[in-house]
Amino acid sequence: MQASFADLAGRVVLVTGASTGIGAAVARGFGGVGAQVAVHYNNSPADAERVAGDITDAGGTAWTEHADLARPGAAAALIDRVVGHAGRLDVLVNNAGHLIRRVRFAEADMALFRDLVDLNLHSLAEACMAVLPHFRAAGRGCIINTSSVAARNGGSPGTAMYAAAKGGVSTLTRGLAKEVARDNIRVNAVAPGVILTPLHATLTGADTMAAMIGTIPMGRAGTAEECVGAYLFLASESLSGYITGQVIEVNGGQLMP
Repeated sequence: MQASFADLAGRVVLVTGASTGIGAAVARGFGGVGAQVAVHYNNSPADAERVAGDITDAGGTAWTEHADLARPGAAAALIDRVVGHAGRLDVLVNNAGHLIRRVRFAEADMALFRDLVDLNLHSLAEACMAVLPHFRAAGRGCIINTSSVAARNGGSPGTAMYAAAKGGVSTLTRGLAKEVARDNIRVNAVAPGVILTPLHATLTGADTMAAMIGTIPMGRAGTAEECVGAYLFLASESLSGYITGQVIEVNGGQLMP
């Protein structure tokens, strides 16, 4: 793997939402190929320190950064801190997000919708806005957003508002990619399907999980580690330098657009 992603060695990578789940696996993946990794967290400092420790114990470079990205201005401040710490930022992985809770649309309220959009879409847009001046000054840059299969299929029961926010992530990815391509900045996304993470462990009941797995041709949920390769691929200019505005679906065949 290290030979395949050799151009990522030494790159400065910020992974938001990196204390657990897909973000933690992605952070470890970048650390494993020699990148310098900023491990962002909000509510799980011990988990974030564990991820950073795993990277440094394996000979890599990592540190933790705290921010409540649902708060206006927090994403921009996070970007500035990472650049101040490392001197630059090469790859931004916008992974922070959450389902918050499962509520059917007719029983939900606008407060929940605002919370979902603030965390899953607004914070991501703010981070993209904040990083562009740094990327333009450097003459290059890479943004990888985490969308979801829900952006295409409307989500599982009780997640319509989350799906709408993730649909915005996919659309913003494509629109921004068009605007900044001439600046040598690539913008892509990874859309995981049903992945075994703490999110599902706490918010998805056994019956709902079984129903979702029943729609997957591979007959099982995925793991966070099985998502990592897509992020590394999209970050590597040698492997994906002519790819922008794309959403890579990682879902075991559940969705074949």
